[in-house]
Amino acid sequence: MKIKQVMTKKIINVNKNDDLRYVLDLMEKYDITKIPVMDNHRLVGIVTDNKIADKLGSIKSKGIPAARMHASSVIDKNFDPVAPDDDVKTILKTVGEPGLTMLPVIEKDKLVGVITKADLLPLINSNKKIKEVMNEEIHSVSPGDRVVHARRILLDNDIARILVVNEGKVMGIVSDREIAFAFAKIKKSFSLGQQHYRIRELLVKDVMKKNVVTMPEDATIKDTADLMIKQDIGCIPIVDNKDKIRGMVTRTDLLKKL
Repeated sequence: MKIKQVMTKKIINVNKNDDLRYVLDLMEKYDITKIPVMDNHRLVGIVTDNKIADKLGSIKSKGIPAARMHASSVIDKNFDPVAPDDDVKTILKTVGEPGLTMLPVIEKDKLVGVITKADLLPLINSNKKIKEVMNEEIHSVSPGDRVVHARRILLDNDIARILVVNEGKVMGIVSDREIAFAFAKIKKSFSLGQQHYRIRELLVKDVMKKNVVTMPEDATIKDTADLMIKQDIGCIPIVDNKDKIRGMVTRTDLLKKL
């Protein structure tokens, strides 16, 4: 199967001089976490929610609102383009490795599409139980923990999201996207003198995504992949018959079984 058969052709992109507030608005509008950055119709990098959270939480940018920062200040320039006629198998070999999870598809120096893990999920057709591939080592925080603590766990463990758990039950989820939006709001709403305090005291329960979709541990891998596609989500907590957390599965976990 060729990459052009599964890639996303409708591309949301920004110019390197677009302000960060505009980038965040696009992420919210289209519910995405990565956007290609262009300069004179040429791809120069990818802006990610991770890079934005880093920038807005940095002491160096203290006091500077997102509307006064440019996309060029948060782009990841280390991207590996693929071609439309490349085989999908070449991508599957690198699933789970460090680096960008959005790959630009380039043809004759032109960006013609992007491919993400979400684009590959429809290829999954396994009826094995999800508990066979779920990750039982769960990183979690409590609703009353501080966001900076959750952010540190994300960075230290190189993970994209963290579960919010209370008494064994999933209460929410926090990713770089929620953190980036929260930091941007603080920088817009509070004076320079208050920003550092507000960021440090921000609680997980104030930014977490609630109403998290879960799956029972006897569900199949295909059922889980189908639910991820339907809900457009990147991970699903796996629970027992009492809704107690047993593990978590991500798109990466599923794609490694292809």
